[in-house]
Amino acid sequence: MTTKRDYYEILGVQKGASVDDIKKAYRNLALKYHPDRVATDKKKEAEEKFKEISESYAVLSDSQKRSQYDQFGHAGIDSKYSSEDIFRNADFSSIFEDMGVGGDMFEEILGSFGMFGGSGRRRNRGAGRGRDLEYEIEISFEEAAFGTKKTINIPRQVTCDACNGSGAKPGTKKIECPTCNGRGQVLYSAGFINVSQTCPKCRGEGSAIKSPCSKCDGAGKVRNTQKIEVTIPAGVDTGSRLRVQGEGDSGARGGPSGDLYIYINVREHPIFQRHGYDIICEVPISFPLASLGGEVEVPTLTGNVMMRIPEGTQSDRIFRLSGKGVKNLRGYGMGDQMVKVVVETPARLNSEQKRLLKEFEKSCNGNVNPISASFMDKVKKLFKK
Repeated sequence: MTTKRDYYEILGVQKGASVDDIKKAYRNLALKYHPDRVATDKKKEAEEKFKEISESYAVLSDSQKRSQYDQFGHAGIDSKYSSEDIFRNADFSSIFEDMGVGGDMFEEILGSFGMFGGSGRRRNRGAGRGRDLEYEIEISFEEAAFGTKKTINIPRQVTCDACNGSGAKPGTKKIECPTCNGRGQVLYSAGFINVSQTCPKCRGEGSAIKSPCSKCDGAGKVRNTQKIEVTIPAGVDTGSRLRVQGEGDSGARGGPSGDLYIYINVREHPIFQRHGYDIICEVPISFPLASLGGEVEVPTLTGNVMMRIPEGTQSDRIFRLSGKGVKNLRGYGMGDQMVKVVVETPARLNSEQKRLLKEFEKSCNGNVNPISASFMDKVKKLFKK
């Protein structure tokens, strides 16, 4: 297996380089290795280099992807992002503005290499992937632990049912695009670069709308609110992201729909706290129970259970209830519940209770408080001359 080169090394920048430095480095390399600027016998090599530098730029120019790469290297990128995800939202448009070259040209070139989830061929003329959507949802602690189903309302762009997405008024037809004469492509020149680019007038479709649909105004899509049932798996936590494929905006002219990304926020629980897949619960116990031992009723996510308290239990001692935590999101077993016992000091004693407590203290004669005795020994040693 071929080891991938370091992204910073590929662009020739330092690890702490600014985004502007990364853009500048990519611009210089993109012009050098553009497939239309090299000899025919070196075109294949240039294409591979162009893909390599473009992937490096797409990752390092995105703060989230860059942070993931800096922490985990290529493994962090490959495990979290597909080829299409790596290039999604990458800004190619601002790099070549002074040359009059738009980002669509570079997306088209990379798309022809299969870098946007394609098969290595150019997309169908005029077809475009729909926009991804984001949605935040709040769920309860228990729903996060056990999983749930939610029905949400998503405003999204959907295919116009009046014109079936064509954009033309029902009963009419499109005409040949006068800009590209129906080819969908125009020859574009900028500096040393000469490429065949998607026609800006018809966006590669090769046709134009003379009489637009009245419902969608020729866009082929309309805005609509749709109900979507989402399955939230057990084990999610605040910050978890779910991807619902194909539930974003509809694509243009037969293109695929975008995806819906759902961000999870879990409400705080009055009793439980979560640490990874374990949960922590503080349980108060009485002084006699802590001293003599016994059983205490402890709440868990699946109901109350009886837990044994050993004789002489001190405050803040933690007990483990195996398998009483949250299900692992990856499907590998369950977390545990940590029970932290807090010995409660009696309050508002009456005179008789105070008398009995004083007699009890006298009867102990300091022999039943090992922690206090140990502490005083340390103090004596510390100040002993």
